Amino acid sequence: MSPGPVSARARRDAPFYLLAALAGIGTGWVDAAVNDLLLTALLVLAACMLLGLLRSRWPWRWVVAVVVFIPLTELAAYLLTTIKPTRAQMYGSFLTALPGTAGAYGGAVMRRVFDNLWQGK
Repeated sequence: MSPGPVSARARRDAPFYLLAALAGIGTGWVDAAVNDLLLTALLVLAACMLLGLLRSRWPWRWVVAVVVFIPLTELAAYLLTTIKPTRAQMYGSFLTALPGTAGAYGGAVMRRVFDNLWQGK
């Protein structure tokens, strides 16, 4: 017997995917406007850590959900506004997956530690 068209887990995770998309779009906009890769990496690290802390199962999905929107936002900024990100900036936005991975898995580990502390293990 298969579940309905949208499973209960997908419905529970939908707001977190929306949060990840908004974090990626916001980070991409900051990266396009400020052009500081270190700030971009810090924002991705914080967003992925928060999402990994809130939903610790499969932390890699938060990295993908956040990082995919950064180059898309920079492309939209290039096409629609007077902000013109450089080619190096576009390629560098893919490197934000590295601190994002550290943040997502760090948040997931923190969640498991908190869960163990609250259970008294």
